[in-house]
Amino acid sequence: MGPMAFQLSLHPWVYYSKYQKDGSWKDYWQMKPSPIPCQNNYDQDRNNFPEFPLVTYSTQYGLGCFEGLKAFPQANGTISLFRPEENAKRMFRSMQGLRMPPFPIEKFLYACHTIVRKNAAIRCAPTYDNSWKQNNFTHAQAMYIRPFTYSEEGIGINPSQYPWIVFITTNVETYFKNIQTAQAVTTSIARAQKGGIGWIKCSANYVIPMLEKVKAEENDFMEVLFLDAETHKYVEEGSSCNIFFVLNNDSLITPQLGDTILPGITRSSIIELARSESVTVEERLISIEEVMNDVKEVFVTGTAAGVTPITSITHKKQIKKFLGTHGKVTMHYLSTLKEIQYGLRKDTFGWMHPLPIHED
Repeated sequence: MGPMAFQLSLHPWVYYSKYQKDGSWKDYWQMKPSPIPCQNNYDQDRNNFPEFPLVTYSTQYGLGCFEGLKAFPQANGTISLFRPEENAKRMFRSMQGLRMPPFPIEKFLYACHTIVRKNAAIRCAPTYDNSWKQNNFTHAQAMYIRPFTYSEEGIGINPSQYPWIVFITTNVETYFKNIQTAQAVTTSIARAQKGGIGWIKCSANYVIPMLEKVKAEENDFMEVLFLDAETHKYVEEGSSCNIFFVLNNDSLITPQLGDTILPGITRSSIIELARSESVTVEERLISIEEVMNDVKEVFVTGTAAGVTPITSITHKKQIKKFLGTHGKVTMHYLSTLKEIQYGLRKDTFGWMHPLPIHED
């Protein structure tokens, strides 16, 4: 088994930047030594970042936001980032939403490009494997980039005026467990309220989904689905992913964006891909009743999830089964997106950012 998603085995090169009183950002690059090649092992080194204070608005109140994006090893031996400018824009909006000074988009792109190149140059990036395509990319690897904010010291309930932003990388593989029996279940617990922060990729938005996902997994489900907080009629998203529905006429439905749904970059990519193929795509309210009666395929999307088929949804003890990995529409989007990301299919959208693998 290769690397799984989100283990704390980080690559040696780390970037961080601190907001200054004059409105600038001060950059730092560090190469953290490790006894394990290409892994910054936290179990063996608990003092990786002594410059960061212990008591902060982040550690005390969860005040922070983050991003997640991937660099994909290419079939030709190089490595390419997938749509980093969209992550940069979303991070900018998230920091604004939390009343932090936002990290400049051009600096975000510089950090992503450079940290991938530096870690790839010391052979810490995965290399393309021809067997990945044969297994529908189930075990395909990529380099994951995690930028996140960390506030200055503080114990009162206040916004962060002088935050850090940190970029780390690690190799990842499959996100979901039991993908072959990808069953989902609805929950009556609300993920986000209208007028709140559900649209921000912030730490606070992942507490309820984590609790509900663990509960679902304890009952042999892979994923939990959240309905709207007001009426509990309309599907909004999964624990950490957006959701799509394929109707019997092969048209595609995904919940419309609002302040309770995270604007996913994989979500927007699937919409763009489908429309380029003249598929009808609707962004609208979709009730759980409509899903249980009129939908033949379901899949979730996200940076970690990619495109993952759902085989069934359980709602109030009623079970509706879907085509899952046998769904032609779902598997078309899964394979097409992965082939673009891994350099097997021509990128006609300008999504991929090829990177030279060498030190600056």
